[in-house]
Amino acid sequence: MKEKSINNQRVISIKLLLPILIILIMAGMPSVTFAHAILVESEPKAESIVDTPPDQIKIWFNENVASEFKSLAVINSAGKRVDNNDVKQATLDRSHIYATVPKLPPDTYTVRYRVMSADTHIITGKFTFTVASPGKAEIPAK
Repeated sequence: MKEKSINNQRVISIKLLLPILIILIMAGMPSVTFAHAILVESEPKAESIVDTPPDQIKIWFNENVASEFKSLAVINSAGKRVDNNDVKQATLDRSHIYATVPKLPPDTYTVRYRVMSADTHIITGKFTFTVASPGKAEIPAK
């Protein structure tokens, strides 16, 4: 009878320790994060009003993006693409892509982008900025 009680205690102990052991092993394993690239910065800033037209549109993501499948387009308010169709990726900072633009006249522009994030998902997005007439730029209210 005593032997049966000891065996039951061992079975109960093993049943309690096994989940704890599994949790400890999993906690010690390196985790793989599958997150998508997120736009974290742009020049000009999203929704900004500038009085000096930029010569480049620059965007940065929270992680490196693939060099394939990247695009960046600047569209004016009439729906016409106005960038130089020359998107590039920075050599040392793979989270940064940019494209040049000719001298932009006053207008509101939409920047559209498409990149492949580290987890191979295609990420698309857009934001606007406005080139004001000289001397007319205002700081947007917060």
